[in-house]
Amino acid sequence: MLDMMGKAVETIGDNEVSFADIRHQDSATTSIRVVNGDLRRLSRFTKAGTVARVLVGECWGQSSTTDSLSLGVLENLLSQATKIAKHNARHSRTDIDLSGIPAPTKTVWQKTKEDPSDITEEEKLDFVMSLDKAQKVDEKVVNTNSMYKDGKSVYRLANSEGTRLEWDEIRIATFVNPVAKDESRVQYDFDAKSGLAGYELIRSLDTNEFASGAAKGAVDLLSAGKAPSGEIIAVVDGDIAGLIAHEVCGHASEADEVVKKRSFLTGLVGSEVGTEQVSMIDDGSIDGLRGSYPFDSEGTPSSRTTIIENGIFKGYMQTLETAAVMGVPPTGNGRAQDYNRRIFARMSNTFFDKGTWKKDEIIEDTKDGIYIIKSHSGMEDVVGGGVQCTSLKGYLIKNGELTDLVRSMAITGKVLEILKTVDAVGDTLEFSGGTCGKGEEDWVPVTSGGPHMRMNIVVGGG
Repeated sequence: MLDMMGKAVETIGDNEVSFADIRHQDSATTSIRVVNGDLRRLSRFTKAGTVARVLVGECWGQSSTTDSLSLGVLENLLSQATKIAKHNARHSRTDIDLSGIPAPTKTVWQKTKEDPSDITEEEKLDFVMSLDKAQKVDEKVVNTNSMYKDGKSVYRLANSEGTRLEWDEIRIATFVNPVAKDESRVQYDFDAKSGLAGYELIRSLDTNEFASGAAKGAVDLLSAGKAPSGEIIAVVDGDIAGLIAHEVCGHASEADEVVKKRSFLTGLVGSEVGTEQVSMIDDGSIDGLRGSYPFDSEGTPSSRTTIIENGIFKGYMQTLETAAVMGVPPTGNGRAQDYNRRIFARMSNTFFDKGTWKKDEIIEDTKDGIYIIKSHSGMEDVVGGGVQCTSLKGYLIKNGELTDLVRSMAITGKVLEILKTVDAVGDTLEFSGGTCGKGEEDWVPVTSGGPHMRMNIVVGGG
């Protein structure tokens, strides 16, 4: 198949076409959901398709199909994409030059101890049922939710610069969400585990500890107090740090927002955006994390991209197009949800880098404040630089010790103001896998994370 794709892009003789590529995707996903001991979903979904892209001037044309591939089908896809690109290029103001981009020729098959496709659905269902049962730690737990999902995608890509690639991505995830209720309140907790990995990730879990821990957390929150409100000295865990990194610094560092001047970080390369203790990375090459991949959707190898280094803003996450426009190398962040979606600049594994403090040292050094843990949701303001997140819970800090448990709270502020208050950064990274949309759609697997960090932030107790 890859040879045929390469032959198709080599046949383009149109002088107006400066670049073309073809990408094929073949995916299979298994999903299981159990609620209160009842099976609600057990599904296996497959999808396959091919997309061709053509660049004329500064405009792309794209055409996709689910038909079985032949040289004629591929040539027709390229022809349709060329017509679209030429139509749009009537309004081109410039040309985008992608000549000289890296052109790897490689096959990369993911190494797993146990391919999830080799595990029976009965065994997977037994695992999910055991998760659901383990959440029944107290009569106050009134609702249990358990989920398992695995997926494997095989990609093949050829472009007019000579790239010839084939690789696969195998991901797995599990999630528990118990709900507890007493006479006056309803509270919930959750836990999740995911990665670019095989079924060995599930084998590594202590099922009872994983599920019962979340259930006990939900019960404990029934008696938790209300968090304080106002600007507070906060110690955040790696999960909350990662949410801040992802929602504002991350989305605003995606270069397709920058070239359109829709990011508050536009033009800030070389500027001070935080204290010397603040460094931020996007790295899609870290082994085993959910947001990792060997190549992005354009065939660029994943890489480590330094966004902030010791408080200085260093650069953005690039696609082939944005890198050419900005005159910098591509970073391997051109990602599409699947074969029939367009490619955007997207995060992979985005996190604040570690410092030198021990977690306990940060807590002990904080005389009065709040310890915020477990991110719940977040929303970015790419234009204005604001952050609005919610956490599931936290603890008050008094005289360097954790005291009262407090329930869900909002976190808000201008991110550049927040980062300039960071004065302690932990020495251990924590990562949380998830799924990120560009706006409201175009979902891709990602990871966010970071160390424990101390900062000033506006908190609103609920």
